[in-house]
Amino acid sequence: MGTRARRAHPSVRGARRRRRPRRAARLLRGATLIVVLGVAVVTLRIVMRDDVLAETHAGAESPATEAPAASEPEPEPEPEPEPEPDPEPELEIEPTEDENEDEEIPVPETGPGTFRVAEGGGEPVGGDAVLTYRLEVEDGIELDPDEAAAEVQTVLADPRGWTAEGDTGFQLVGEGPADFVVQIATPGTVDAICGEYGLDTRGQVNCSVAQTVVVNLRRWVEGSPQFPGPVEEYRALIVNHEVGHYLGHGHEGCSEPGALAPAMMQQIKGLDGCVANAWPYDENGTYLSGPAVP
Repeated sequence: MGTRARRAHPSVRGARRRRRPRRAARLLRGATLIVVLGVAVVTLRIVMRDDVLAETHAGAESPATEAPAASEPEPEPEPEPEPEPDPEPELEIEPTEDENEDEEIPVPETGPGTFRVAEGGGEPVGGDAVLTYRLEVEDGIELDPDEAAAEVQTVLADPRGWTAEGDTGFQLVGEGPADFVVQIATPGTVDAICGEYGLDTRGQVNCSVAQTVVVNLRRWVEGSPQFPGPVEEYRALIVNHEVGHYLGHGHEGCSEPGALAPAMMQQIKGLDGCVANAWPYDENGTYLSGPAVP
């Protein structure tokens, strides 16, 4: 037997027709929501992209400051170097007269032959047989007579000098009579004075004639190439040698090689093995003698 399909009841068919428009409406709302969400997502992505681009552009224009690492302490600032003080101006120290005396004294070849006298008043030195002396410096020589007199006085008072004989003494006096005179003169004037007594000083050496000890300014200023000591020591040799002549001592030679040369030796002509020496006596009061020579 065959079967026949049954028709749905009219109420059922009506219900089905009503459900169809509702389903379509839901589908439409779902599709609309999807579209809205899609648009929102796209918009959000565009906004985020613009922000990223803006930050990148800002970072390129202003370099980022790198923060110091927390583990590394900040270095302590180095102390600023103290400014160096301005150097003090160098003081120009002018040499004293004693330092420049020899260099400042020119030695003219000759002079007028007239003299100016040093002041006297010195105390006697040495023994009781006092010999007075006057010191004179030729006019035109740039040497103070009083300073030269003080130097001569020191030489004659030295215990190694002629006072070591025992009786002999010396005293500096000024204008007026004196037992002998010490004159410091130019080479030409020395030649003239000494030449009157037949002595040839050749503008180089000193002499002692009558009651006058004549000192060549050249030797007083320059000393002697044979004398290695200071010029002041050589001046002592000049005074002791020429005053020794006045006292009656003649020339002496070298006693032996290595010995001190006698003050009465003409040391400017050579030492012959002796050692240069300015004093007639040694520190023990022994006379430094040598063989007699012309």
